[in-house]
Parts: sequence; C-alpha cells; structure tokens
Amino acid sequence: MSSYQDLIEKFSGLCKAQGQAWSAISPESAARMESQNRFKTGLDIASYTAGIMRRDMAEYDADSSQYTQSLGCWHGFIGQQKMLAIKKHHGTTSKRYLYLSGWMIAALRSEFGPLPDQSMHEKTSVPALIEELYTFLRQADARELGHLFKDLDAAREAGDQVKEKAALKSIDNYETHVVPIIADIDAGFGNEEATYLLAKRMIEAGACAIQIENQVSDAKQCGHQAGKVTVPHEDFLAKINAIRYAFLELGVDDGIIVARTDSLGAGLTQKIPVSTDAGDLAHKYNAFLETTVIEGADDVNEGDVIIKQDGKLVKPVRLPNGLYRFKPDTGEARCILDCVTSLQNGADLLWIETEKPHVGQIGAMVDEIRKQFPTAKLVYNNSPSFNWTLNFRQQIFDAWSEQGKDVTAYNRDELMSADYDSTDLAIAADEKIQSFQADAARDAGIFHHLITLPTYHTAALSTDNLAKGYFGEEGMLAYVKGVQRQEIRQGIACVKHQDMAGSNMGDDHKEYFSGEQALKASGKDNTMNQFG
Repeated sequence: MSSYQDLIEKFSGLCKAQGQAWSAISPESAARMESQNRFKTGLDIASYTAGIMRRDMAEYDADSSQYTQSLGCWHGFIGQQKMLAIKKHHGTTSKRYLYLSGWMIAALRSEFGPLPDQSMHEKTSVPALIEELYTFLRQADARELGHLFKDLDAAREAGDQVKEKAALKSIDNYETHVVPIIADIDAGFGNEEATYLLAKRMIEAGACAIQIENQVSDAKQCGHQAGKVTVPHEDFLAKINAIRYAFLELGVDDGIIVARTDSLGAGLTQKIPVSTDAGDLAHKYNAFLETTVIEGADDVNEGDVIIKQDGKLVKPVRLPNGLYRFKPDTGEARCILDCVTSLQNGADLLWIETEKPHVGQIGAMVDEIRKQFPTAKLVYNNSPSFNWTLNFRQQIFDAWSEQGKDVTAYNRDELMSADYDSTDLAIAADEKIQSFQADAARDAGIFHHLITLPTYHTAALSTDNLAKGYFGEEGMLAYVKGVQRQEIRQGIACVKHQDMAGSNMGDDHKEYFSGEQALKASGKDNTMNQFG
C-alpha cells in the first residue's frame, strides 16, 4: 500500500502532465480521497480478508490461544459500530471478524416479513448484505481518516512539526475496519449450480469465507430446531466443489470454505444414495439407517424400498412423509464422518452444530477427527438458542456431584432461578462461561467463536428499556439519561450522528470540488457543535 506522500507525488505528476486543464485539482485532496477508498471492489476485499484468515488459521495452529471471534450482523450500520467499538476499546481489529447470519436475514431482511430460518428468504439478500456491510466499514475508514487529515491540517497551521510528523505516521499506519466476514449460504439455496451462482455473488460482494450446511436445501431448518434432514455426502461435496470453483473463477484462490454438519440433531434423510462398493461413502452413510431385516416376501409391503447391506436384505424405516430415519444415538459418529469427509474433499474449516455448549462433547468429536486431520479446526456457534446460564449451572452442579461436594442447597431443575444468582455455584458457572471460548479453543479445536444473532437480542432489549421509560413516567428523560448521556459519558461516536452519517466528509468533498464557494454544513449553527 502506497504511503500518503507517495500518493501526493503520484497525483502531482498526473496534474503536471495535464497542465492548465487540471490546475483546479489538488494532488493532496486526490491523495486523501484515494486513501479513503483503499478497496475498489468486493473482490479486492475478498482477496485481502482471505489472506487475513489464512494467517490467523496458521497462528492458531501454532498457538491455540490465538483464536478468533465475531458477532452476527443484520445491517451495515451494526457491523460498522461493532468494528468501531473494537478499535476503540481494544486498539486493533486483529482476530475480530463479522458473521453474516442467514437466520437474521430471514428474520429481519426479507421482503416477506419476518421468517423462520428455513431458506425461504430472497437469496439475493445475502450478497446484498455483504456489500452493505463493507460499504459501512469502508465509510468508517473514510470518516476516521478524514479526522486524521484534520489533525494534519491543524498541525501544519500551528507550525507544529512534531504533531505533523505524528499525524502523517498515523495516516500511513492506519488500520482498516475491513475485516473478514464469514457468510452463511445456508444449504446452498438449490442444487450445486444454484450454490455456485450464489457463491459467486457473495464473493464478488466481498466474502472470503462461505459456510454451507449439509441439510436438504428445500427442507432446511434452523440448526437448533427439530425436523432436520441431511443429504448424502456426495451431494454435499458437490456443493463444496461448486463454492471452490466460484472462488477460483474469481481469482480468490485462498478463499475459505466452512463445512457445517447438522447431523448431531438430524435424525432423518431424504435420499438413500447408491452404493457400488462396501467401502464407499454411500455404504457408510446407509449403514446409519434404521432398518429391519427381510426374512422373506411377507416382510415386504407394497412400495417398500429394499437394499442389500452387509450381505443381508434390509428395509430402511420410512416415515409417512417419505423420509428415512437414522438409528438412534448415531449423531456423533455421523458428525465425525461428515467432518472427515469434508476435509478430505476441500473444506478448510468445520462447524458442528450442537444442542448445548459443552467443551467435553465438542472436544471428544474433534479428537476423533484429528486422528486423521491433526490440524482440523472448528467454527463454533455460541448460540443465543442455548440457555447459557442454566446449561453451565447444571454442568457445575453435575461436576460438584461427581466430586462428592454437598449440593443439597440446589435444585438442579430450578437453577435458572434468580434466587441462585449470588450463590457459589452461580459464580463458578459464570467463571466457566467467561473462560468457555479460551477453554474450547484449547481443548476442542475451536479456531473461531461467533454469536449468530446477538444484535437481534440487544436491539430488542434496548428498545424495550427505552419504550418502557419514554412512554411511561420518565418521558424524555428515558432517552436523555439512558441513551444520549451514556453516549457522551462513554465516548460513543454516534452521539455526533451527522458526522457518523458522512456530513463532514461531504463538506470536505465540497471544498475540494468548489473551493471557497462550497456551501458547508459544519458551520457555527450546526447543533452537533454542542457535543464538543
């Protein structure tokens, strides 16, 4: 990336070559605008962020404490504010990503209105949201660089060379808000060709990592609900191939594919694959089917499907809706086979959808996978669908019981009660929740921790609190005390909402384009001045 001074010199040369015709063009203003627009296309972003993820994956392999995190987003502004907050509080965006949740698109972005997570929303809304997220992240860059340029101008005007040098260093070392987005393509929204076409749109919008699940596309369910139906491995691998071809076609050779298995909670399949050899994938998949042995013709009813399995004729159990059922208690074995098969066929990262956040459960599966792939890594859903408080209090209760500790003061089934909030058990559970990500990164191979739909809940909670007070006795004080005063006290940039929306950048551009004639919004009558 060119330095600020290099850009000025580049534009100086261009202006000089054009002579009088470009005399109104300021090389420094042009340099500022190019600095504020580092990424010209979504493919620029996808290539840049893929490199970040690959480096982070290698660093995690060397040191499992170097795990990564993200929060789910359903709007560009939400993603922008997350990254601004991360830079403000932690000084860097390193190892912090964004997650694009299909659940939140369905619930909050569909033209049909709120929908369940069943791939019924418009699939074009997925790449549209990726593009929107990066538009807002790029604007965050432009805004912050604009402030640095103001610092540079102020230092020059004051004749302070030390501050001028510091401002130039800050500009040249500026860290972008543009970070990797792991984007949810659900089950591919159709066949492998449909998956390929949508993946291309997502990559062109900037996605460097695409997550796909092994459910049946037209019967897709939320990962934490019942009725999930998986596809045979060959069907899933075809979609992994489709995504890889999309990355390669668009020149993002190191794009990341996250293969998600829903087999732990899926007890059904729609299709019995054709097996031609006792060791092939179809045979392994079919071995998990619940079947009854056929002893004779009387065991076969009209329309029954019969397969030969390990030398015997068997009848898979078929439900009235035509779906076939897996044997009970085979979910973990199916997950392990799904993961190994995906890694053998081009996936980069794994996602195992679980019914609870339990390091031991996840780690046991990862241990089996790592027998064949020692560097197997997971993306894990720290889902709001889990009751984290109850789960971890019960885990502590069970651990203490096994250790022989006295737990008679606690009712395991009632541990969610606020009556327990200050107890030793609740404190121990909260400590385990706090260390869950580090523990799981170390003991369960989790490279990336995400929360799928956090701002769905934070928006609901904050809106409820504001509405309760504003429409009640507090009136305007509910907003002033609960929102604006907190923005001021905590240094939230959005208190100056005009600046956040781009008003000051617009003024800069007007000045570049029109000089002293520019009609600017940032004069003494701008009420944003009240915020200092």
